[in-house]
Amino acid sequence: MSARRPARRSVSLVVGAVFVGIVLATAVVSLFWLPYSLYDTTGGRLTPPGAAHWLGTDTLGRDLASQLLVGARIALATGLGAVLLGGLLGTAIGLVAAFARPWLDDTLSAVLDIVIAFPTLLVAMLLVAARGASLGTAIVAIGLVMSAVVARIVRILSRRVLRQDYVTAARTSGTSWAGIVVQHVLPNAWPTLAVNLALQFGLAVLAEASLSYLGLGAPPPNASWGRMLQDAQQTAFEAPAGVLAPGIALVVLVIGANLLADGLRDVADPTRRGRGATRGRGSRLQAGPAAAATETGATDGRSA
Repeated sequence: MSARRPARRSVSLVVGAVFVGIVLATAVVSLFWLPYSLYDTTGGRLTPPGAAHWLGTDTLGRDLASQLLVGARIALATGLGAVLLGGLLGTAIGLVAAFARPWLDDTLSAVLDIVIAFPTLLVAMLLVAARGASLGTAIVAIGLVMSAVVARIVRILSRRVLRQDYVTAARTSGTSWAGIVVQHVLPNAWPTLAVNLALQFGLAVLAEASLSYLGLGAPPPNASWGRMLQDAQQTAFEAPAGVLAPGIALVVLVIGANLLADGLRDVADPTRRGRGATRGRGSRLQAGPAAAATETGATDGRSA
């Protein structure tokens, strides 16, 4: 069994990296070249796939392949933007809660519970009412909800580290709290946090597609995969490429992100790597990513 684990881990990481890499390459290509402009409606209504239009055209005569390329860029921008916002904000809040006095910790925990209880779509609707529909609004809405999930995980992991003897020894030797965070808390929290952020990336992509489907994402002529699905739903049987192309692209990207998270979870879990490196820069945690997910009530699965 132990001989098979490295192979399994490498397969998950490689396949996940290939899937995400395909979408990334597509997004990079869209920055420099598109078959047709998104404003070009001269292709004819619902033209079938062919040499001129690889995936055909939509009801307005716009090229579906060009929209798919731009959609990859929007999906990655949303996922990375939401992960960056949610990761930074959530980590900061989680660290404050971990080091705070009990009354402040209880207050922050209550606020996090309230934020997590709100569906992402509802938060987006509130922001859209205040700021208008845009890609930035979608990223902020998804990132805010994600930050509450990240904050809860960071708080739990940080408190676990602060109870360790080596942290007490570091404080006794005069290490500042900032030094404790940099030298001990963040290195121990990062493996579990990286796994969670990889999962949150996939959920953010799905959330953006849902928002765009409802008209709350990037406005036209931006070609989000969710908007492509919404535009093609009335002609799904007449021109199935309009539904299949963005649907398959979403599946590839989300599965790729989840496979990467699965591979990272196996690699980062110290219980699968033996006892060799239990005291790198202050002992690594003995509970893997799965334990943190359990303690947080599996909140990483509700961001979408």
